[in-house]
Amino acid sequence: MPDGPVHVQGEVVATKRVGGYRHLTLTAPGVPERFRAGNFVALTADGHVARRAFWVHRVRASSAFGPTLDVVMETRGSGTAWLAAQPVGAKVAITGPLGRPFALPKDAVSCLLVGEGYAAAPLFPLAERLRERGCSVSLAVSAPDEAHLLSALEARRSARAVTVLTADGSVGVRGTVADHVGDLVGRSDADVVYAAGPHHVLHAVAAAAESAGAWSQVAVESPTPCGTGLCHGCPLPVVGEDGVDRVVRACTEGPVVRGDRVRWASL
Repeated sequence: MPDGPVHVQGEVVATKRVGGYRHLTLTAPGVPERFRAGNFVALTADGHVARRAFWVHRVRASSAFGPTLDVVMETRGSGTAWLAAQPVGAKVAITGPLGRPFALPKDAVSCLLVGEGYAAAPLFPLAERLRERGCSVSLAVSAPDEAHLLSALEARRSARAVTVLTADGSVGVRGTVADHVGDLVGRSDADVVYAAGPHHVLHAVAAAAESAGAWSQVAVESPTPCGTGLCHGCPLPVVGEDGVDRVVRACTEGPVVRGDRVRWASL
């Protein structure tokens, strides 16, 4: 199958509310087959020019509807509210898969995955790929409270060791990623650390990985008006391989980048 994104008419085949999020299962002909962990999709909301980008949480190669993909959304404005309200059978324009995915290690190494809130979504298909390669996978999922944890039960099927963190202590260990990430990196003996979440979470994880001598990759979430790189509306400040500061497009050169290459203070 050729690489590159496709623009297709998808259909909502399942919708459910789980805690503070809405989970949509969509058909999107050609997208699941091209998907790699860390890719995202852009959905068109009726009456909105800018499309809404969502991490892909799960891909099913076969179902009663054919290949499907799942996205997780938190209602934050009129666009996400419209998409979250779409019933089963609704048609939705979908472009994807988009963006640069996670790079997988060539050898079976120890990996730590750290995610917060709905943005932890891309770590679940990543955990599956890593396990297929024989990697030892530890997973930490974090949120302000229980309602905003993503798939904490599913995490236990995806990883050898799972840590659940909530800032209010409502479930799991009390505290934030910044409070515990140094210990998480040490206990997992990680060679590679992956992270997905708000910028402050990614920064904390990248710093802890660097201190431990581990390699890190972070999925940087940015508003992506077009999702294809044409509008240059998602600037991501990085340090290039040549040591020169530059700004790249999060939707094409990212969203996954090396944690030690992001100019965090400029985000």
